[in-house]
Formats: sequence, structure tokens, C-alpha cells
Amino acid sequence: MGKENSYSPWYTFAIMFRFVVLFSLLACVFAATMPKGMLPQLDGRIVGGKPTTIENSPWQVSLQRGGSHFCGGSFYDKNHIVTAAHCLQGAISSQIKVRAGSTTWNNGGILLDVADFKIHEGYSSNLMMNDVAVIRLASSVTYSSTIKNIELAKKAPADGAEASVTGWGTLHSGGASLPVTLQTVNVDIVSREKCASSSYGYGSQIRPTMICAYTEGKDSCQGDSGGPLVSGGRLVGIVSWGYGCAFPNYPGVYADVADLRQWIFDTAASI
Repeated sequence: MGKENSYSPWYTFAIMFRFVVLFSLLACVFAATMPKGMLPQLDGRIVGGKPTTIENSPWQVSLQRGGSHFCGGSFYDKNHIVTAAHCLQGAISSQIKVRAGSTTWNNGGILLDVADFKIHEGYSSNLMMNDVAVIRLASSVTYSSTIKNIELAKKAPADGAEASVTGWGTLHSGGASLPVTLQTVNVDIVSREKCASSSYGYGSQIRPTMICAYTEGKDSCQGDSGGPLVSGGRLVGIVSWGYGCAFPNYPGVYADVADLRQWIFDTAASI
């Protein structure tokens, strides 16, 4: 989404819970073995994509715990990473590492310590609104061909605009293992209004601070959460939630970066 086949208990469960329809049942089944403070959450993934290199998405990072990838993120600047709030709910800064500058999540590039992070105060794990967080790194990075920040979108792309998602998430819904190599997939933006309409299956679950993207047979998947949705060279979305992976009539749902832009600015300046 051999070390590549060894996952921490938190990650193993985290990749399972993006399936909203199974959330309650699975939470009950696995609650007894969930590490203390680590809550099961929704997660995202790449389906129908292809391998890429970090040079094509140098802002992409892998969030890791216990040597295992669990979420993605993007460089906001040399000291901060933007990711999803649900990736960090219940986490502890000292337990998280950030691998940057590598096409593979399990080696290469640099492995960075996390000094602090902040989850959006209005994040709701029930509604999945405001699903954004900012991480402050323990040391700043030097930009290169493999490490670079990405500009935040000032407004959401138009309905139907081309976009791409990258990550190390599973390659199909319910997949149990992650690709070692970074994956990318092209999708089309679905406006919030259209995503909440009868054209798709979510209805009123699509709320402010969300944007969708959909192309038949293509999507993000478990392990991609927190990663970048990019359009026009800007970060327009953060992988957040959805029903399954590439399920017909259910777009991937992303935190709308344009809506959350000011919070990201203010938070990066304050932590």
C-alpha cells in the first residue's frame, strides 16, 4: 500500500476500516486486540492505477509506525506535512516516522522524526468533516528532485476536471498487502453538489469540507489515506473515505483543501 509483509497491529486494522458498511461489526470483533489509543478509522487506496516514481510526486510521503506504512501525506513546506485527521486520531508523535524522497515506502530517501501534530478541532469521525491534520517535523528537509512541497488549491477544481492520486495503498478493495512501489491513478473531480446528488450513492453523507473524485474502476484504497489528490499542479484534496474501493456509483471522498486552506496556514504557523 521481508519487512513489506510485516505490519503493526494498528496498521493491519486501519487498512480494514475504510469500508463504512462494515465498520461497526469489525470494530467489535477486533476491539480486544486494538493497541490502546489507536482507534479504527476509515482508510483509502490506489485501484486501477500504475507504478510511478517519487520524482513525479516529490511532495508525497509515507507515514509509518513500527516500521510499517499506514497513511500518506504531502509536504506543505520544509517543516510540515499535511495529512488526514483520521490517520492521527489516537496517535502519539514519538511513535510516528515520515519517509520522504523515496519511490518505495520501506527503504530509501530519508526517515524523519515527528515533533508534533495537530488535528482539526472540528474533525468528526462520525461525519468525516474537516478530515485534515498538520504534522511538524523534528528537522527541516532540503528540497530536491525527490522532496518538494506542493501549493494548496485556492478554490476547488471544476466538476469533471482531471486529477491524480498517489499512494502505497492496496491495489484492490480488501487487499491484504501493500505495493512497495508508489502508485498513481487518474480520476475526474466530482463537485460536492453532484457527489451529494442522486447521481451517486452517498446523498447527505457528503458535507462541507468534502470533495469527490470518480472514474469507473479507479480509486484510492486502504493505505492511501492522508495522501494527495492533485489537479492543475496543486493539492486539491486529501484522501479521506468512501464505500469500498472503486465501487460503482461511490466516488472516493476527499477533504477539500480549498475549504481548509486557511486552517492549514494558521496551524502550520502555530505548531
